[in-house]
Amino acid sequence: MAGCSRHGSPSWISAASRVDFENISRSDSGSAPSSSNRPSPSRSSDSTMGFAERSLSAAGAAFLSAILVNPLDVAKTRLQAQAAGVLYYHPPQHQYGRQMASLGPNTLLSDIRCSPSCTRGVVFGTEPVCPPDCFQYKGTLDVFFKVVRQEGFARLWRGTNAGLALAVPTVGIYLPCYDIFRNWMENFTTCNAPGLTPYAPLFAGSLARSLACIACSPIELARTRMQAYKEFRTGVKPPGMWKTLLGVLSPLGSTNQNFQNYRVLWTGVGAQLARDVPFSAICWSTLEPIRRKLLALVGEEGNAASVLGANFSAGFVAGTLASAATCPLDVAKTRRQIEKDPERALKMTTRQTLVEIWRDGGMKGLFTGAGPRVGRAGPSVGIVVSFYEVVKYFLHQRSTNT
Repeated sequence: MAGCSRHGSPSWISAASRVDFENISRSDSGSAPSSSNRPSPSRSSDSTMGFAERSLSAAGAAFLSAILVNPLDVAKTRLQAQAAGVLYYHPPQHQYGRQMASLGPNTLLSDIRCSPSCTRGVVFGTEPVCPPDCFQYKGTLDVFFKVVRQEGFARLWRGTNAGLALAVPTVGIYLPCYDIFRNWMENFTTCNAPGLTPYAPLFAGSLARSLACIACSPIELARTRMQAYKEFRTGVKPPGMWKTLLGVLSPLGSTNQNFQNYRVLWTGVGAQLARDVPFSAICWSTLEPIRRKLLALVGEEGNAASVLGANFSAGFVAGTLASAATCPLDVAKTRRQIEKDPERALKMTTRQTLVEIWRDGGMKGLFTGAGPRVGRAGPSVGIVVSFYEVVKYFLHQRSTNT
């Protein structure tokens, strides 16, 4: 196994993805005979790096990405939840409701104050009320505008705590496992079945993502619900991650609590796997060849900025393509996870959900929230991949120097 090697890239590129700052500053590619006797720093630094160092690097990348792109995640979830029937206003329950309803469906007013500056609001008694379409989202920018106006700027980061609680362990499992699986598969296939080597990223990404999804599905459920639903009561803080998960279990409180009941915490895990496994397969099988070609173009004259640019560019393109292709499965996942009837949630399947979405909204329904999803995934993958490689390298350098 040690005698097998991969060719076609500059000497400072190991496994087509390593950020090797040592060999960037040295152009010793002509010393090929000696490199067979002594492993290159890039190869040895990556192969000897422990799982803890990889996880720490991935967690840092996930932390940065989750904070930067959370508003797009909120917009995507709100648009998908609205298409599933979630209302972002209260139906009228006060004494003026019947009077306004008698004027027709377009004048039906809600209990919730839209905005002090809303010109369409009508004051009854002491409370201003607005038509329901003041609370209906028409697109990504409209979600941003109405969330900020009606709920406050901080609500664009609703679910960030759950997102961080999800991203850190998920990516902490995902990227290190992907690294380890891919390295092993590439080394094994290079020696035993060279024709299968290009498919190593596809299988490694799918397997690593499956492990991460199953382990962290309850947190994903909490984040989706936190972003999908808004708090109507004035001055009441929306429930956090743990209260949201307890709320998922509360309808089962009257029944015998057993292991079967806790399956509801994994509601939508099938749809999530159906979304994330193809996403990872498409993403990594696209990212690796693009990154390899970009790094090969840079050659031995490359610097740290060009290497980071190559990683980010490849991640951006791969994340954009993968997110667009898997958008219908993301809509199905959201719809399953916002289902509040636990019995129906457990009985629903991904196929049934997709058929239901198609019946209700056709092709447009299957791609609800595609704009913010694609806008989120491209930068997110680029940030995670670039940051992961850099932090991983510096952590390893620090450990070897101490």
